Amino acid sequence: MRRSGWWTRWRALPRWARWTVGGYAALLAWGGGVHVVDLAVGGTGPYPWAPWWMAAYLVSLTVADPVATVLLLARRRAGMDLACLILVTDAAANGWALYALGGGDAVTRVGHATATAVALGSLVARRALRPHLLPGRAGTDATDLEGRPDTAANRRRHAPDR
Repeated sequence: MRRSGWWTRWRALPRWARWTVGGYAALLAWGGGVHVVDLAVGGTGPYPWAPWWMAAYLVSLTVADPVATVLLLARRRAGMDLACLILVTDAAANGWALYALGGGDAVTRVGHATATAVALGSLVARRALRPHLLPGRAGTDATDLEGRPDTAANRRRHAPDR
């Protein structure tokens, strides 16, 4: 009897893809945790230095980061799409806060440059990972047990003889 659990789906990915998806999932889980701590410590106004729209964005990452993490761990393309959106907009928002609002020392600027590089790298990774991630809703499995995309052509090519 063959099982089609989560490990079977993950094992079908190349090692570099497993590490890349796992790295982005870990990064987003860490980011979500940081925003939860900010809310726990700061109460209803965790970002008093930020304009209302930026504070609302940063608070929204409390939900968006874990959602992207779960979608990535479920091998969904939407997870990498959301991860790219989060990372790029977060780098832009932090850049605006750093340069438009002023402040920030050399360490902060290096940190922002690193976050920007990770955000741009996510766009490259998204393109490379696309064939290995599943389309569709998180409750469906769009691949067969060997990890091939569930397309009409693959169903015909790999169908048992009748």
